Amino acid sequence: MPLLLVQGFINTHQLDDQIELLDDPEAGRRWLEEAGLLGEHVALTAEDLVWARAIRESIRGLLELAEGQARGNDLEPLRELAERHHPRLRIHPDGALSLENPGHGTLDDGLFELLLIIRQAQEEGTWSRLKLCGNPDCRWAYYDRSRNQQGHWCDMASCGNRLNNRQLRARRR
Repeated sequence: MPLLLVQGFINTHQLDDQIELLDDPEAGRRWLEEAGLLGEHVALTAEDLVWARAIRESIRGLLELAEGQARGNDLEPLRELAERHHPRLRIHPDGALSLENPGHGTLDDGLFELLLIIRQAQEEGTWSRLKLCGNPDCRWAYYDRSRNQQGHWCDMASCGNRLNNRQLRARRR
């Protein structure tokens, strides 16, 4: 599923372990290339990584907005990225229409591809299944596969139990 690429991109920053994959140029390049968001021989600067982190946090804000938590200012990097790119309309042999990214290779092209994936997921109704963990120390992006789409934790065994136990102890006090 293409939406898993968006999920993986959001999870390049792990709050609970303080791991930031898009801070180190070497690790950032490796992740972006393996994800197909950056061409193999394309230059990647420190400013590019700052931009990638801004886009990532803006996508995180988009998820929070979908969950009912208004953070409209956080969407500005996405607006800027969308303004700089223009998707191409493609007509498939079966007559289906789709939008595609006309550019390939640069970091901006890869980040724009994420926007196209999000747009398609919103159209298909799968975007609402991509959520952020309810644990404020985690905020890991996960795909909610529950039938009623009422999941709150990336993993009930860790985040869910931890927070439920915390709330139980607070009530007992």
